[in-house]
Amino acid sequence: MSIQAINVRNQFKGKVREIIRGDVVSEIDVETPWGIVTSVITTRSVDALELKVGSDVVALVKSTEVSIAKL
Repeated sequence: MSIQAINVRNQFKGKVREIIRGDVVSEIDVETPWGIVTSVITTRSVDALELKVGSDVVALVKSTEVSIAKL
């Protein structure tokens, strides 16, 4: 299957840098030219996508809220 179009505007192409596997969910760090994007997805999805360190991926970010913290 290949994606021909998607409505998510915030897309970050990168490589999987680290996978922290859990029993139910796993943390995926994706290294992009703009920095690290971290995603938490089901471990079942990690296996179904056959994700490994070094895999080429696209992180799709869709959010209705962005919070700001003062430094």
